Amino acid sequence: MSITPPDYDAIIVGAGAAGLLCAALAGQRGRRILLVDHSPEPGRKILISGGGRCNFTNIGAGPDNFLSANPHFARSALARYTPADFLALVDKHRIAWHEKTLGQLFCDGSARQIVAMLLDECAAGGVTTAFGAAVDIAHRDGRFHAGTASAPRLVLATGGLSIPKLGATGFAYDTARRFGLKIVEPRPALVPLTLAGGEALFTSLSGVAAPVAASARTGPAFREAALFTHRGLSGPAILQASSYWRNGEEVTVNFLPDLAPGWLIAAKRAEPRSTVRRLLARHLPERLADTLAAQLDLSAELANQPDRALDSAERRLAAWTFRPNGSEGFAKAEVTVGGISTAELSSQTMEARKVPGLHAIGEAVDVTGWLGGYNFQWAWVSAAAAAGAL
Repeated sequence: MSITPPDYDAIIVGAGAAGLLCAALAGQRGRRILLVDHSPEPGRKILISGGGRCNFTNIGAGPDNFLSANPHFARSALARYTPADFLALVDKHRIAWHEKTLGQLFCDGSARQIVAMLLDECAAGGVTTAFGAAVDIAHRDGRFHAGTASAPRLVLATGGLSIPKLGATGFAYDTARRFGLKIVEPRPALVPLTLAGGEALFTSLSGVAAPVAASARTGPAFREAALFTHRGLSGPAILQASSYWRNGEEVTVNFLPDLAPGWLIAAKRAEPRSTVRRLLARHLPERLADTLAAQLDLSAELANQPDRALDSAERRLAAWTFRPNGSEGFAKAEVTVGGISTAELSSQTMEARKVPGLHAIGEAVDVTGWLGGYNFQWAWVSAAAAAGAL
């Protein structure tokens, strides 16, 4: 597709969540914007999000819900464009929505409504689009060039490496490196973890899910469901922990986070004829209860178990460790941890300190949200920050 006219105020590369909103906001500020993407269809990742209903934000989004080498970087942008601001846009387009658990907001209908909304907003701002147009970026005479088009400002909004089947590439990282910007090593996040060897017993529980509290060594504990798969561990709690997990480290699971310390010895006093397996089956799926009881090797009635053995079992159930041998990689990762270093960017404008006119937003930047609408909120806030400077 040809790109005309040749001169713009800014060229935005990447028509995902961040790129679309940035183009719309800048266009409506009177800027001449070219939005270009190598994919013929904009917003492809939006379309599959939230089971096709797009978990477009989280009403509780704050700095603590994001990972970055600089945990304070996102604070300014998050304060200046809130979930309420994006929700006002959704309401303006009369898109019906609902709140699910933990502050997650979804469309009642289809994620296509969000893409259509963003495209309508781009049209309202007179944005020129070129979808299905692969471009090479050059920089000369103080201007950025993309094909025959040029502009004094360029916004990298092409995302990270997650879900390559939707067109994800390392374009943003490669371009940033060309301009001398540092990259925090990208790795898969919000991704299922794989088990092998001595933990193969748990993969036999494929399809079993249970509410747990799961954590990696450096992250918080996430109280959501864990799912055993034929390859390892998944479910919201595990996906959350995976963003903090590093190869070689353990993941800790509390299988009974709602039970108070001492519950097992108390059960011995109250129900001496019961067994650990029977007690576990009251709180967990039977197949999981069977597996955990077998691993604990406490088959006798509680009356015949020493208190120290029950205390040890309780502590193990509260901090059961798994050592994943890997993850299912970028193909199954919802987002990417890492990316263009925030040390290179202004937290006010997302502009590169060393390269005036070059901005980076969205998943391309080393800011990664938790599961539950947070990554979309980062896309919106970083887009708004950059748009205000174009």
